[in-house]
Amino acid sequence: MPTPGNRMPQSTHHQHYQAFLGLLRSLRETCGLTQVALADRIGNTQTFVSKVERGERRLDVVEFAEWCEALGYSPESAFEEFLAKRKARSTRSRKLAATSGRAKQ
Repeated sequence: MPTPGNRMPQSTHHQHYQAFLGLLRSLRETCGLTQVALADRIGNTQTFVSKVERGERRLDVVEFAEWCEALGYSPESAFEEFLAKRKARSTRSRKLAATSGRAKQ
């Protein structure tokens, strides 16, 4: 459970969620599928896929697994890839903050 000083981000605009959306889109594009083709595979609409990729609609864990499996990826591998991207973004953000903090002094 997050503490008051360490709150979980709720926004789809948060950098980590943007990394997640980028991964979802990248997985689809790597497979050479259109949004329509992916929608057919998961039994949903192109609008659904588009809204997910733009951050207007969040995926739950079951939908994430179905998305990955429809693309031929294991959900575990896809999630590990997300965690690696998330860690890289966090590290980059901390370095930028430290650099800008020193520049202000």
